[in-house]
Amino acid sequence: MPTEKITIATEAGHALEGSIELPTGLVRGAALFAHCFTCTKQSKAAVSVARALASKGIACLRFDFTGLGGSEGDFGRAGFATDVADLVAAAETLLDRFAQPILLVGHSLGGAAVLAAANDLGSEKVAAIATIGAPSDVPHVLQRIDGDIEAIRKEGEGEVTIGGRDFALSRDFLEKVENIDLLEEVGRLKRPLLFLHSPTDDVVGIENASALFGAAKHPKSFVSLEGADHLLLEQADAQFAASVIAAWASRYIPMREDWPMPDQGVVIKTGHGKFGTEVHTKTHRFVADEPKSYGGDDSGPTPYDLLNAALGTCTAMTMKMYADKKGWPLEGVTVQVTHERNHRDECDHVEAMKEGRQMQALNRRIELHGDALDEGQRRKIVEIADKCPVHRTLEGDLHVHTRS
Repeated sequence: MPTEKITIATEAGHALEGSIELPTGLVRGAALFAHCFTCTKQSKAAVSVARALASKGIACLRFDFTGLGGSEGDFGRAGFATDVADLVAAAETLLDRFAQPILLVGHSLGGAAVLAAANDLGSEKVAAIATIGAPSDVPHVLQRIDGDIEAIRKEGEGEVTIGGRDFALSRDFLEKVENIDLLEEVGRLKRPLLFLHSPTDDVVGIENASALFGAAKHPKSFVSLEGADHLLLEQADAQFAASVIAAWASRYIPMREDWPMPDQGVVIKTGHGKFGTEVHTKTHRFVADEPKSYGGDDSGPTPYDLLNAALGTCTAMTMKMYADKKGWPLEGVTVQVTHERNHRDECDHVEAMKEGRQMQALNRRIELHGDALDEGQRRKIVEIADKCPVHRTLEGDLHVHTRS
């Protein structure tokens, strides 16, 4: 996916660093991802979810909370209230740009933060909310801190270790973490909610998901991430969570009405990638692109893939339709089509060729499946391939007319 670097200004006066994963094609909506406690926007969950949403046409902003990653500010003095303020600032950036309600997604403490931030933003600005491994009790995160918490309360500041990293925490940080009733916040939400949680999560237990689900109002959903660890370190777990969220979110971020389906033919619209384009037929939408070796994002088939596919699919359909009409025992067809740009050396079968004209070819390999077919039936089915409509169009007197 194309990635755009952005800077988010906060009311506290410092800047947050963010990355927007943009769809290669057109944008149907936007999402905001909040990373886990002391993680960054580069965590596997953040990257996987953001890119999965982008592949579904939903632009996704992942950013570093105050004092983490590339963001400015002092993490040790921030606390949960600052995380919520960061989220509101990031959300307003997306709302200004895309001008429609957004999806909020949060991982671990980031999940708790999006639940708290949603009420601050207002229901009219939030399309839906999804959390991954979120705690129901925000002070729960203090249990993951290796250090003398009581000494920090008494002295005002102290050194701690979180996830193997050293931080200087303040008394203010602790107070901002403790003074939040998340279940009350969840109970006041009037937005669709999705909770994803692993029953084997040994950092934030599954009972947290039960508490959040119980406090939430409908519509609400729960998906078990069985076997996954809290941080989703296994790529397969991160991808699964991402695909579930992307599919669920499409229900609440519908396709924009200004993307009409054409009455006939196809309509092509450029997107955010270097070559990526959105293809609209009468009933379908998909993205075409170029491979990374050509400078594209490889987010869809290439134009020549589509050309090959047009011939291959029409060939297969025509042969199957013919065999079905005859009542022959054809079980299936496999067609492979390749494009050959320079066919000059192999064109001795062509009687005449204009000087300087490039000769190209589509090479088609057909495999018929069905042991009960006799040789005569096989031969006739292969012969009928040349009569498929796309084959006739390509080898006929084809003209392309352009107008603007």
